[in-house]
Amino acid sequence: MNVGFVGVGRMGANMARRLVDCGFHVTAVYDVNRAAATKLAGELGCAACQDLSEVTAESDVIITVVSDDAAMRKIFAKSGDSLLVNSNGKLFINCATITPRVHIEVEELAGKAGARSLETCMASSIAQPILEKLGKTVRYVGKAGEAAKVKALVNMVMNINTAGLAEGLGLGDALGLDLAMLREVFSETGAASRVLQTDGEDMQNREHSCFFSAAHAAKDSGIALDLARELELDLPLARATEQQYDNMIAEGLGELDKSGIAELTFKNRHKHRGDHV
Repeated sequence: MNVGFVGVGRMGANMARRLVDCGFHVTAVYDVNRAAATKLAGELGCAACQDLSEVTAESDVIITVVSDDAAMRKIFAKSGDSLLVNSNGKLFINCATITPRVHIEVEELAGKAGARSLETCMASSIAQPILEKLGKTVRYVGKAGEAAKVKALVNMVMNINTAGLAEGLGLGDALGLDLAMLREVFSETGAASRVLQTDGEDMQNREHSCFFSAAHAAKDSGIALDLARELELDLPLARATEQQYDNMIAEGLGELDKSGIAELTFKNRHKHRGDHV
């Protein structure tokens, strides 16, 4: 099948590369950053489309990896240039972390156009061969919007863990502890976490090359908090974590990796909170 990509930043580009390596035919890529799309198209030997409708025309399956609700609504616009143009029979696999209601909107719009729409971790017999190459586990979660809820909670908890790790290492550093030793102790106790493995050393070494930005962390925590507010549920840790990532954005650190939250907790680092440990 022919596969197109809309949104070829770090995540989308690597997904496209992975599918090509696995023998899939990536035929078209699109990004609002034309230079990024053109560069990747040259690498993969496919078309760098100027219009969204062109991606649909060139593809059987279109994988979308955009940043937020507004971007998702734009690429699935009801009029003008849109992925929905002549999309009858096409399949959209939507990988963005956005609010559940927008996934529901997109599914309804796709259905009216004769197309189908899946959230990333939802699989059918057609999508499954692609998804199995992109993720360790393919799991059916439920109807439109349900997978987005799970993704919001995953990222909310990840962000809380990241903020907690930054505070633990920040306090350890202020106490004069050997942070390599402290991270090892963390890994062998109840302080262990996935983010300890991925971010702990980076926090210590101030290496914040972006894999998942602070700005995205703030957005995703906000999605989870909005869901909680709708249910009149208070999540104080999630609120505090979102505030920390909002602080990073306010300090001009939003494009750092989420591990950059350590810059707010270590003494003598960034101006915002380092002396409040």
